[in-house]
Amino acid sequence: MNVGFIGTGTMGSLLIEALLATGALKPPQIAISNRTFAKAQALAVRYSGMRAQSTNAGAARGADIVFLCVKPHEFKKVVDDIKPVLLPSQMVVSITSPVLISHLEGELNCKVAKVIPSITNQVASGASLCMYGANVLPEEKTRLEQLLGHISEPLRIEEHYTRIVSDLSSCGPAFIAFLLEQFIQAAVEETGIGSEEARLVASAMLLGTGRLLTEGGLTPSDIQTRVAVPGGITAKALGLLQRETEGVFNQLIRTTHAKYREDLDKVTVAFIGEEVNGP
Repeated sequence: MNVGFIGTGTMGSLLIEALLATGALKPPQIAISNRTFAKAQALAVRYSGMRAQSTNAGAARGADIVFLCVKPHEFKKVVDDIKPVLLPSQMVVSITSPVLISHLEGELNCKVAKVIPSITNQVASGASLCMYGANVLPEEKTRLEQLLGHISEPLRIEEHYTRIVSDLSSCGPAFIAFLLEQFIQAAVEETGIGSEEARLVASAMLLGTGRLLTEGGLTPSDIQTRVAVPGGITAKALGLLQRETEGVFNQLIRTTHAKYREDLDKVTVAFIGEEVNGP
């Protein structure tokens, strides 16, 4: 399998390095391009055999799967760059949530899919959220998911849930890390414990909690019930959290959805010249 990556920024390079680290791909199977060619060259130098291409078309030409790892406002140009060299048998995979499958199917004469990765894929964990265009065959879906399965748990979702599942899977690590950071900082400020010691303890706690929620088969409510003895310390603190955070996550979701709609409108205007109506 030959794979092209257009865009070697944060997520593009993360996917490349994770797939290499797990042995899912070898460097000679990968061609890359980037808006700043020197960045693509630097990555290729680190992995002997990887091909840094000076054009997006060069990275896409001959690849079985082409990952588009670019920002929403860059998409139309990239699509225009690669359109002349793509064949119907190739698959283009967007990792950018506001770019709809219909946007790409309207422009490209090939198979189209969308995948929302997560920073957790860097350690071969978490989910990759998979959506497919109408022309993708079952065996082609399986091929992509087998590749992603080396670094994640591929989950098929409906595209109209893109934003909320991205909140949970892709943005979620940042949200949880923010809360954990606040917890650690408060521990240091209130007690004088060393910040590194507090971080290590809290990080181990978070890892263990994640395993309880997955391997242990517990729900978030189960964990709270088991830890919080009625009338005890944890129960009292949970009461505080419930009062102080009421509605916060609703506001968070409204915020991400508003930004998503803003970006979606801009992408849609770039592709078809009109905004999306409705949510």
